[in-house]
Amino acid sequence: MLVKTYSAAVNGLDVNTVTIEVSIVPGIMYHFTGLGDEAVKEGRNRIAAAMQTNGYAFPRRDITVNMAPANLRKEGSSFDLPLAIALLAADEKIASDNLSSYMMVGELGLDGRLQPVKGALPIAIRARAEHFKGLIVPKANVREAAVVNNLEVYGMETMTEVIDFITGQREFSPMVVDTRKEFYERQYKFDLDFSDVRGQENVKRALEVAAAGGHNLIMIGPPGSGKSMMAKRLPSILPPLSLAESLETTQIHSIAGKLSQDSSLISCRPFRSPHHTISEVALVGGGTNPMPGEISLAHNGILFADELPEFNKHTLEVLRQPLEDRNITISRAKYSICYPCNFQFIASMNPCPCGYYGDPTHHCVCTPGQIQKYMNKISGPLLDRIDIQCEITPVPFKDISKAAPGEPSAAIRERVIAARKIQQERFKEYKGIHCNAQMTERMIHQYAEPDTQSLDMLRMAMERMSLSARAYSRILKVARTIADLDGSDNVQLPHIAEAVGYRQLDRADWAERGK
Repeated sequence: MLVKTYSAAVNGLDVNTVTIEVSIVPGIMYHFTGLGDEAVKEGRNRIAAAMQTNGYAFPRRDITVNMAPANLRKEGSSFDLPLAIALLAADEKIASDNLSSYMMVGELGLDGRLQPVKGALPIAIRARAEHFKGLIVPKANVREAAVVNNLEVYGMETMTEVIDFITGQREFSPMVVDTRKEFYERQYKFDLDFSDVRGQENVKRALEVAAAGGHNLIMIGPPGSGKSMMAKRLPSILPPLSLAESLETTQIHSIAGKLSQDSSLISCRPFRSPHHTISEVALVGGGTNPMPGEISLAHNGILFADELPEFNKHTLEVLRQPLEDRNITISRAKYSICYPCNFQFIASMNPCPCGYYGDPTHHCVCTPGQIQKYMNKISGPLLDRIDIQCEITPVPFKDISKAAPGEPSAAIRERVIAARKIQQERFKEYKGIHCNAQMTERMIHQYAEPDTQSLDMLRMAMERMSLSARAYSRILKVARTIADLDGSDNVQLPHIAEAVGYRQLDRADWAERGK
């Protein structure tokens, strides 16, 4: 007897429907075809134990299992459930009338309980696109998959429940999630707020400009000056995620298995802070079983690199292309996968190995050569891709004790949202362009062209600081954002002057300080 069940294979962000065909004829062999990995093939043993525990004998006949399309890689244990149901139906232990109406995924424990799987959300999207009536997933994945409307999603705890549902012995209600209500309720809940930051008004201004235009930023200063503290509060002033951005971000985290159980849509922009010992593969993605890296997990959010010079230099250099293209293509012998990585890069570093160069309250013990060598760990091309570079000094104790609470994140966020709305209106006709940081060269000349006086000042600054052509474009992008925060239609001299002030850590300037 031949029986078919339906599942899905996740490869990068692409999901393909997989038809599981089981044929049982007289004999004693078990044949498996369809390019499944070791975890898929090991499923036979898990299925046999789960069947035995739940009162079903594993068929003792000639079994042929095929996962079509046969040339598509199938990875992971999520095929256990559909394969077990197909085996039971082919062995005529259960009816097979409803199998074509449902897609199903789930790993089986030896007792028949369903374990959570990765990628439930993109699989649900695929099931709806293929016009399946419903999707059966483990209970732990049901809220994640139920985000997709116009699809019945059932969360099951055991293989027995799935059998009862398929055969009509029991009735189950599909999970219903009020996606919009939950999404908008959680959008403005943050544990950290800028009101906790005393002083540092110039750095908070730089962070506000970075948030308003989607610009990359680096902070340089001695230990304890508040670099990490302010970076961790940056998500609280970023504009809220749209539903489309949230869905895209949630899919990436779902594929990586980073969603917590019983979670639905991600409502706040992700903040990823990898340790400086991270490998290139963990940062950009890939591996034997390809998975999204930290830059993709930070999609539509922030990638924070604390103590930037401590990262491996080769690891940092792989960021250069993703920062420009906002996607990463990983090509290996067996696969080629493209992941989105439209993230805002925020970094912090000390000015020297001991950390106290330029600190008025501590004596630096580093030699000029050590300082220059330390700063040379950040390459010029990478530094050019960072729009805003600001120095930060510790707030004196007398100022900390006297300073009133800082401006709350909610007030800063209102200004950021207002500036982003101006940019959305400006770029509404351009696909994939949403903020000033994403402007092309042609757009810079169209929307951020300075007047004659501003251009003369910019030319003088570039010659004095030995800035590159890319730095010129970065200055104009930042100036356009400052003008948007001021509500100005044109880029004016004060906007250019402030934008140039955010390039004080450029390569030539650092070399002068290191001598």
